[in-house]
Amino acid sequence: MNLKDKLFSWSDCSALRKNETIFFIWVITAILYAFIKFFMGKYNNYKIFKGVFGHTIDNMPLYAHYPGEYCDNNHYGILFSAVIAPFAVFPDFLGVAFWVVANTVLLFYAIGMLPLRYKQKLLIYWFSLCELMTAQAMQQFNISIVAIIILSFVFIEKKRDFWAAFFIVAGTLIKIYPIAGLAFFFFSEQKAKLIASLVFWTIVLFLLPVVYTSGLDYVVSQYSAWFAELGSKYDQNMFSPSQNVSLLGIIRKISGDATYSDMWIILPGLLLFSLPYFRTDQYKCLSFRMMLLANILLFIVLFSTGSEASGYIIAMTGVSIWYICTPSKNKEYKKWLLLTTLIIVAVSSTELVPSFIRDNFLRAYAVKAWPCVLVWLTICYEMIFLNFDKKTQKELLLRRVR
Repeated sequence: MNLKDKLFSWSDCSALRKNETIFFIWVITAILYAFIKFFMGKYNNYKIFKGVFGHTIDNMPLYAHYPGEYCDNNHYGILFSAVIAPFAVFPDFLGVAFWVVANTVLLFYAIGMLPLRYKQKLLIYWFSLCELMTAQAMQQFNISIVAIIILSFVFIEKKRDFWAAFFIVAGTLIKIYPIAGLAFFFFSEQKAKLIASLVFWTIVLFLLPVVYTSGLDYVVSQYSAWFAELGSKYDQNMFSPSQNVSLLGIIRKISGDATYSDMWIILPGLLLFSLPYFRTDQYKCLSFRMMLLANILLFIVLFSTGSEASGYIIAMTGVSIWYICTPSKNKEYKKWLLLTTLIIVAVSSTELVPSFIRDNFLRAYAVKAWPCVLVWLTICYEMIFLNFDKKTQKELLLRRVR
């Protein structure tokens, strides 16, 4: 058996095929990373998150500098204060652990809700594990961002548009990215209900912080400050070695040119993303709709200057969904692209590579994004040109993952 066959015969090991095994591994890595980072004193992200709750309760500016509490600035909306509240009341060593575990469990649950076979879900769990650990080590909310987008899709599929709207609105008011869930609008069979639910949850969740703050004026002022903060972050991210790990960053960092607008890249990207919507005859195919989910998970990472290494749990979940749902008959291309993406993305975040190469090549030119760009372009091509008929759908969603 050659290397490729060994890598893709993971399902032959009975222990690795158990749902309980991967859940245990996911939770254990969450706990280990949380405690390791806490005792090393390297849990700055959690300090920022906890600070959102404390500052909101005290009606303080959420986007000011607080060097005595943590490094960097908060970039989350005021609604995040309600999300972090149950964890912020605990001592830090427990709060960090509960926080990372909660994000991990939510993503595990969301993937489990996908309309896929058991073994296909296991492939997603295993394939995304490396990037999950990267996000766990940074206490990242990006783990939940993936879950929120997936659940938006799942609840529209289940005709539970009220709850799909909840996840879209809540995620958007916390970290913008989940607004991409609106891309599933055309798949809804209850569009009027979805629109009404979006309006309802926007009002409710926008006003929720009013309940535990000084009032509406404070909440509105913080939303206004949030948008200003996000705008100012754009210039900071442009050539940052740890940020803009995206298609935008690849072009920006290779060219070294700060004068052009990213809209020259984003607009063509949006065009490619949008073209499959004209294939309305394909909407009936679940595999086509799943491919749009994969497309979104890659798009929001590749077309954001705020993308960082710990955010690639979002992209890699999309890559694994693409591999499962693609209608392409080119098995060799699919397997080698999946394997290449896994290796390059994983290695780019580890210290297995000498620091000289990591700093002067991998980070300097956003190499982590390169294979994901190729996967995204492949998805766009397949969604625009390939046929997702019922026969293909049955083969895709009922086949054994090998």
